[in-house]
Amino acid sequence: MNVTPFSNIASESNHRNCVVAIQSELVRGRESEILRELLPRVKQESVELDLSGVDRIDAAGIASLITLYCTAVEAGKDFSIISPSAHVLDLLRLVGLEGILVASCHAAAIERSGCQQRSFALSAA
Repeated sequence: MNVTPFSNIASESNHRNCVVAIQSELVRGRESEILRELLPRVKQESVELDLSGVDRIDAAGIASLITLYCTAVEAGKDFSIISPSAHVLDLLRLVGLEGILVASCHAAAIERSGCQQRSFALSAA
């Protein structure tokens, strides 16, 4: 596994995909570093992004995930999120991106484990 100096991004390649683990916040101010590190990679190989170590994510972080996904698709590569933290998974569900970005094997594991999906309801004030 390679760890990039000055960041908390680690990667490991296997025969199918490159697995990249992020162990930091995905928030405004950090997104440019993550894009700088990962955009070239998603253009060249399929990437699974391990977000189990991400406790905070904001709109800029979500936008960077969308950018990585779109870049990979345009290059004919696969891009998915594996092992998202509970907070990341909740936000991806809330904005409707879980089914697009989260690897289907992770979604199946959630179903098998008996985890219930949370429902979000907005009430008129």
